[in-house]
Parts: sequence; C-alpha cells; structure tokens
Amino acid sequence: MPLTLEIVTPEAKVYTDTIDSVVVPTVEGEIGVLPGHIPLLAQVADGELRVTKGGATSWLAVGGGFAQIEGDRVRVLAEHAITEEKIDEHVVEAAMKRAQDELKAAKDMDPQQYEHLQSLVRYAGVQLAVKRRRR
Repeated sequence: MPLTLEIVTPEAKVYTDTIDSVVVPTVEGEIGVLPGHIPLLAQVADGELRVTKGGATSWLAVGGGFAQIEGDRVRVLAEHAITEEKIDEHVVEAAMKRAQDELKAAKDMDPQQYEHLQSLVRYAGVQLAVKRRRR
C-alpha cells in the first residue's frame, strides 16, 4: 500500500505523488514514514526531505512548517520547499551572502528581522547541501 505525499508552501504545491516512503526533518529529529504509520503532527525543521519511490531516492530542501501524517497520506505545509532540480546554486549562494552580510552589519536590528535573516541563511545552506549531494 503506497503513501501519498503532498508538499505545499504559501506560494505553490511543490510536490505531490504516490511514494513508497519519506523521511521528514523535524525539530525533534528525522521521522521516517512508511505506509500504516500512526497519526502524527510534527514541526518541520530546515533540512533535507528524502522521498523513495520505486527504489529511487529524490531530495527536496524544506524549511519550517508542519508535517501531518494521517493513514497513508503525508502532508507537509512548509514555509519553503524546493525540489533538487529547481535549485539554482548561483542564486542561492548570492542570497545567502546578502543575508550573511546584513547579519554582520546589524546593530539595532529588530529581533524578528534578525531571525528571518538567520532562517534564510539556514535554508540556503540546506538547498546547497541538497544540490551538491551528488558531487
């Protein structure tokens, strides 16, 4: 019995497919999900989400949000998510550098803005790790 995985961000549906298994990064550690998993709601951390289908593994970068597991359906409602194929290393590196520069120059930055920039740096690092995995 296969799983149905759906990954949605505020901007778009990033991924939807019937799969064999998924490993989701959470704030408590990675959660491996197979068909028949118990119902669960978990907070998603910035990290690499692994999808296995037909013996092949694909990778996505995810950041923030929640994962809901119900029966044989896994829904990930993420702040950010992107498939490996859509990651542009040069764009990610430039965005990461801008955020790091802003963090270094910050003196009296609003705490929410500071956390947002830190989140951008973490997510950029995850994207680069996913993209560079096969090298």
